[in-house]
Amino acid sequence: MQKMDGMNYAPRSAKQAERVVRAGEFRFAVIGLDHGHIYAMTNGLLEAGAELAWVYDEDPGKVDVFLRSYPQACVAPSTAHILTDETIAMVASAIKPSHRCELGLAVLESGKHYFCDKPGMLSIPEAEKVAETCERTGKRYFIYFGERIHVEGALYAQKLIEEGALGEVISVTILAPHRLNKDSRPSWFFKPEENGGILVDIGSHQLEQFLTYTNSRSAKVLHSSIANYHNPDHPEFQDYGQCVLVGETGATCYFRVDWFTPDGMGAWGDGRMFIVGTKASVEIRKYLDVAGSRQGDHVYFVDAQGEHHIQAYGKLGFPFFGAMILDCIQGTEHAITQRHTLLAMELAITAQQNATNLTVANRMP
Repeated sequence: MQKMDGMNYAPRSAKQAERVVRAGEFRFAVIGLDHGHIYAMTNGLLEAGAELAWVYDEDPGKVDVFLRSYPQACVAPSTAHILTDETIAMVASAIKPSHRCELGLAVLESGKHYFCDKPGMLSIPEAEKVAETCERTGKRYFIYFGERIHVEGALYAQKLIEEGALGEVISVTILAPHRLNKDSRPSWFFKPEENGGILVDIGSHQLEQFLTYTNSRSAKVLHSSIANYHNPDHPEFQDYGQCVLVGETGATCYFRVDWFTPDGMGAWGDGRMFIVGTKASVEIRKYLDVAGSRQGDHVYFVDAQGEHHIQAYGKLGFPFFGAMILDCIQGTEHAITQRHTLLAMELAITAQQNATNLTVANRMP
């Protein structure tokens, strides 16, 4: 599994995944191959027992590449062909962000569940329309928040919190650098109107994690800022963003997202998280331990009994995908609630819309 390029990072479970459905019981299709996260999403669904039936993209070349990894998929002639197939329970998509909500609403209206890459929508009106359509159709709109659901270190920290080992979580700090790989990016990647901007795009990951770790059902953005420090050839692009917020319990969060991973880094980003509780604290080193180990999922846990280093890789697997499938079948909300998903996006959109542009501010006399 390559870790140098986050756009094409597609984890596979090192632990034997639990197949939650029988063969053919939960069939899904893929529409839209604009972002490499679709491979990670597909891996997770297949490991949980789902059956990949169809794939469609306007670009036959992208379809050909996808089929090299998943030859079992049949090539659909159109989006409409998939939406009218009553045997399909879910559509997974990594179509470009500005088209994700439009496609998702069509999927919901066709009587299918939707699982898209982040960001799942780019505006508050889109989020409101999704909420209304989910309520009316009874179908779910899932978003791939891979920095939690596809990272065993992050899941292990969540387990500690749920077991009460940290006490009440009062502070979350998240550092989320990414590697730009500029020459391989599509044109829409550099346009905020098409990808949402840095706080909507990769910031939505961090907001979702904060809500999860603090069990917050509401939160307020206190400050946010964005900048373009080093990409003048794409003046609208944002290569740096940060945000401060507070949850309903009073727990606070600071996160930083950027596109400045050095070339010498052995992963696409040195993602780290620091969680402070009233009884213990945790640091997660997600993708590697710098100058120490190329293996990720390091959890450093300190409590009243002492200091602990847990290597979480291979311990938990990725249970989100199976839980998501069962939620679709059973009408439950165990994997993630619809409100939680939409709240993470609403906060990201709010942070983006209200952000101070540091690049502009620094140029003022």
